Amino acid sequence: MAPRKEKSEKVSADEAATTILNYLRKQNRPYSATDISANLHNKVTKAAAVKILKDLHEKNEIEGRAAGKQLVYHAVQEPIDSLTPQSLSALDSTIQDLRTKTTFLNTTAKTLRSTLSTLNTSLPTSELLLSISSLEKEKCEIEDRLAALKAGKAKKVTKKEREGMEAEWKKWQAVSKRRERIGKDMWSLIEDVVQDGNVRAEIRESLGLDE
Repeated sequence: MAPRKEKSEKVSADEAATTILNYLRKQNRPYSATDISANLHNKVTKAAAVKILKDLHEKNEIEGRAAGKQLVYHAVQEPIDSLTPQSLSALDSTIQDLRTKTTFLNTTAKTLRSTLSTLNTSLPTSELLLSISSLEKEKCEIEDRLAALKAGKAKKVTKKEREGMEAEWKKWQAVSKRRERIGKDMWSLIEDVVQDGNVRAEIRESLGLDE
């Protein structure tokens, strides 16, 4: 034996009009009287829905149009008050401003990528850090030798050895100055683009510029 369908409680005439109007506004799509009655689980009969929809349409509370052999109705689309000509003009200005800024940032980013690529090709950051470590080690060795010289424990340095040391010192001093200049130029470019101080500090630390 098939189960009996539960009977839906019918609403009053006034409640029916409000129910249909609220339903159309909530769904925001067109429905026929048959669809509305079925979707409301027959709280409003089809005959009542036809009459109510016609009345609401005549009062301009909803809009209706023919769809094949039946009429469909939907809620009146409320105009958006904020979209005035003035507001649209302001939005156009904002969009244009953002497009200009985007173009500028894309150009800057492209320049930075090109500069970084050049720097990495000529002197990669990893190589720079390795050189710093090597120089620190060499510095310690020189200081040890200097301490031995001051204590009178070192052999006499020949003129040829001294000239070689001076030439080596000038060579590495020039390399150090070039690397320092490259580091400053790279950091200056980063500062122009990265405004956040915390982000800049993280980048600076990751590059080892304070070491």
